Amino acid sequence: MAQAMNGAAASSSGRILVTGANGYVGCAFCTRARGTGMPVRECLRLPRVNYLGGDVSATAVGAVDGDTRWTLALEGCEVVLHLAARVHVMDESAADPLSEFRRVNVEGTLNLARQAAAAGVRRFIFVSSVKVNGEGTDAERPFTAQQAPAPLDPYGISKMEAEQGLRQIARETGMEVVIVRPPLVYGPGVKANFAALMRAVQRGLPLPLGAVTRNRRSLVALDNLVDLLITCIDHPAAANQTFLVSDGEDLSTTDLLRRMAQAMNAPARLLPVPPALLKLGAGLIGKGDMAQRLLGSLQVDISHTRETLGWTPPISVDEGLRRAAAGMVKV
Repeated sequence: MAQAMNGAAASSSGRILVTGANGYVGCAFCTRARGTGMPVRECLRLPRVNYLGGDVSATAVGAVDGDTRWTLALEGCEVVLHLAARVHVMDESAADPLSEFRRVNVEGTLNLARQAAAAGVRRFIFVSSVKVNGEGTDAERPFTAQQAPAPLDPYGISKMEAEQGLRQIARETGMEVVIVRPPLVYGPGVKANFAALMRAVQRGLPLPLGAVTRNRRSLVALDNLVDLLITCIDHPAAANQTFLVSDGEDLSTTDLLRRMAQAMNAPARLLPVPPALLKLGAGLIGKGDMAQRLLGSLQVDISHTRETLGWTPPISVDEGLRRAAAGMVKV
């Protein structure tokens, strides 16, 4: 098997089942894995329409919940990379969000894990979220993989409960479980708030964020996250571990926007509005959560990941931003 980007060997002889294979991380992982010769089985909710004919190498399982049948998808698989999830949404419409998150992220994950263990799967890699740790950090006190979880929203709670259930299944069955908690993932095709910021910078719009210099945010480039996941497939020290991941360099909001602008060869028009005033204004219009993401800190300590796996993020923040910029539609 080919090597990961940073040189970590990947030698699994069995097929790798990738759930959520058509998602943002799933697509990037499958492209990378296939390019290095890894035997990947893509798993989707719905059958893929193949207008060109031939084998699309994908298995459809329907809705992911506690009743999903995974028998065919798991056949011949040695490793499961579980990416399928009900993701954090900004405009929640469910009457009981926690129940909906639990149905997919807890019941769906543990149902798959139990069937995987029964099918003889050796290792189950679960992509969780830094939201299991919490929503923000104090200065000089980044999140670590070892600290007690403190999720605050239904998405984070569901991911925490899934992690707890997976650890129990690992103890009961002997199947190895690897948990990876990424912060915000960015790269080509990134969407939501990060994409909106990039478009604003690309258009040269003035942004009132030129004085947000004291916060620090950890991000992870899509290629760095994929590289870590590939490393976790076979690395013997990854078994039954929880890993935080980032680019290894934390940025203030002001610095991030300036480096976005540099990546796009665009001007950074940043107005030095005091953060306290921005926070007050955001609170008055009901945008306190958005203010926290722009003004607050969220740092992760990846020293455990580095030391346990001998892993280093293969690309820098600046290269990650260049790749994200190159994947944008020009406006």
